[in-house]
Amino acid sequence: MATQTATIPEDLQVYWSQLDCGFPRVAEVFPDCMRRALALLSGDGVAAYIEHAGFLGKMGRGDEPILIFLEEWPEVVEQMGEEVLPDIMAFIRKMSKSPNSKAIAPFLQSLPVTARRLHTRELLCDYLAIALELMERTTSSVHGIHQTFPSPGLPEMFIQAPVLLTQLSLAGLKNWVDYGVRYYNDHPDRQVDYFSLQSADSKAVLQRERHGTLLVDNNRKLTMYMRGLWQDEDMLIPYSSGFDELRKPIPYYDKLGIRLPDVYDDAHGVTGIDRYRATLAHIIAHRRWTQAVIADNMSPFQRMAVEFLEDSRVENLAMREYPGLRRIFLALHPAPAENACDVENESTVRHRLAMLSRAILDAQHPYKNKLILEYAQRFHALMANSEGSTQDMVDIAISFIVKTRLPSDNFAAMHFKDTVIDYRDDNRQMWKFIEEGDEEEAFDEPRKIEPGDEVKGLPPRHYHEWDYNNQSYRPDWVSVYEGLHPSGNAADIDRLLEKHAGLAKRLKKILDLLKPQDKVRIRYQEEGSELDLDVAIRSLIDYKSGAQPDPRINMSHRNDGRSIAVMVLLDLSESLNEKAAGSEQTILELSQEAVSLLGWAVEKLGDPFAIAGFHSNTRHDVRYLHIKGYSEKWDDTVKGRLAAMQASYSTRMGAAMRHAAHYLEQQPADKKLMLILTDGQPSDIDSKDGELLIADARQAVKELDRQGIYSYCINLDSKADEYVADIFGRQYTIIDKIEQLPQKLPELFISLTK
Repeated sequence: MATQTATIPEDLQVYWSQLDCGFPRVAEVFPDCMRRALALLSGDGVAAYIEHAGFLGKMGRGDEPILIFLEEWPEVVEQMGEEVLPDIMAFIRKMSKSPNSKAIAPFLQSLPVTARRLHTRELLCDYLAIALELMERTTSSVHGIHQTFPSPGLPEMFIQAPVLLTQLSLAGLKNWVDYGVRYYNDHPDRQVDYFSLQSADSKAVLQRERHGTLLVDNNRKLTMYMRGLWQDEDMLIPYSSGFDELRKPIPYYDKLGIRLPDVYDDAHGVTGIDRYRATLAHIIAHRRWTQAVIADNMSPFQRMAVEFLEDSRVENLAMREYPGLRRIFLALHPAPAENACDVENESTVRHRLAMLSRAILDAQHPYKNKLILEYAQRFHALMANSEGSTQDMVDIAISFIVKTRLPSDNFAAMHFKDTVIDYRDDNRQMWKFIEEGDEEEAFDEPRKIEPGDEVKGLPPRHYHEWDYNNQSYRPDWVSVYEGLHPSGNAADIDRLLEKHAGLAKRLKKILDLLKPQDKVRIRYQEEGSELDLDVAIRSLIDYKSGAQPDPRINMSHRNDGRSIAVMVLLDLSESLNEKAAGSEQTILELSQEAVSLLGWAVEKLGDPFAIAGFHSNTRHDVRYLHIKGYSEKWDDTVKGRLAAMQASYSTRMGAAMRHAAHYLEQQPADKKLMLILTDGQPSDIDSKDGELLIADARQAVKELDRQGIYSYCINLDSKADEYVADIFGRQYTIIDKIEQLPQKLPELFISLTK
């Protein structure tokens, strides 16, 4: 123990003593894990981290559970917060007291992906409830033998959890688990096949339960929708309606974010993604135009009426801005029948308000009730020349309740059929309480952003990463954040081009030869640049002889030649700041000159091309910086970004290549070329196995090849022979004399694309 303790830095000795662990492998990783935990966790969180890690180390299952927990728990905290630890440890203790302790390691291993898919403590508790039910129902004992056997399917489900949670809502997962337990509880081998997704039955049930549009898969798209159309943004947090049948939660927002169902099915001819858009449009309209009003002096019916009318007002304003919303709102808004209520047995307040809401939205509504027509007209008269206000809706709502009141309104049973408008939120933000009780919150308070919780630009895109040890992908392993590269002085790039004016002149002669020269005639066109004389004469003869003439008497031309799209991917890791051998310039400065000449050359050829840079600071923070997009011209804006290039952090190449391929793949060119300019092998500070990221980059090259993308590496590392062929095969060039890079890079591009 003394030898192991000596390897622990002095500032961490206290924590190591508290952990009281004798596993050599734990001692090796403890310093890195502990420093990360200290950076992310609170004081209480660190204490709990040590306490529960110690429990896992003394559980009798070897060093694997404690190793996984130490490495993975900080990431789970980043996704869900420290408050989920008691729930997780309670579940682990239940497994440890049963014969299912072998399932603890795969459970812990799947936790980071599970946390990314579920996001909230509430959804995690629902997930744990599913796993607990599976464990209890499939842990079996044999009559006459005092021995209990572990659940065959539990560890398999944890191993498959990343796949299952990608394709199913929690309600769908519960149904999938129930099917497996019901039909294979007495067949251990078939149960393993089912929960490991090997059996045809398992895949068929998975496909059956795989329905609707999952929020987690469309989070990025919906966030961009909010930013692009509404200039609004917030966290989108899913909840599962399948686990709360009694309360039936509906969308709402608070200081932490916007809460939405984890899945939306297509309904009433509206797709799931459009249902999410309708809900977000409604919520954002409230955030923009609703002012909270005092609720204390209003009756429940009056408050209900205010909510219906305020919902109608903000939707009216939203449709002024985006008229296309009307189609979706009309399809999703119920149309209650006018005479649907039995007034002798049910309260009809909701029914009348739903009819009024429909009459306001739909000019073609069928209602004849005079009061419904009167108040719909009153609403539209108020909104005709103004935006109205929440207080205006209060006045109309109170008047409507007074005028339409019926004796049956006090009945306990309320008519609900065709009155639930499920894309609307619960309106909690509309109300202020003078005497605030335990159940009310100040929803208009701004959200407090904790240190380290600042927005990093666009939401991250998650990519898998290849693990050569297991010959499988780690799902959703790497987070790639993208953004525009900061801008600098475009004149700096112009000076670099002037510096290489002689080289540019030689390149221009080669480029002129590469430009598409040959014109190909395209005949038989109804519209074209000139008359096709042969066809025109033939058509005239047909016309004179009484036959139907061919109208395709024109022709046009196109250049026969290049159809190439290019992506230039620049490694912007810290090592580029070093001086190039035999030069006063840094590798970064020489790369900047080379890419400037390359950009100028590709622009002269007219090929669509993009430039992006990347660097990484662990798998959780890979930065992808757009320098030039395919739709942008080679102008001062692009030159300004190129002039501001800076190098830092590490080189997680595989993730950057996959993200670059996402853009290159969408180009319509016949040939797609990705040029990767780097000065070293793939590496990152959280990967101690040097082969791991090399193997992942090699796998990324194979993926690009399957996508029809030709990848080529220009490596500036004199020792690159040791690894570059392992990644790119023969598709690479090593430039030993880095000072020649500005000349070599454009020439290399020309030779690859001539």
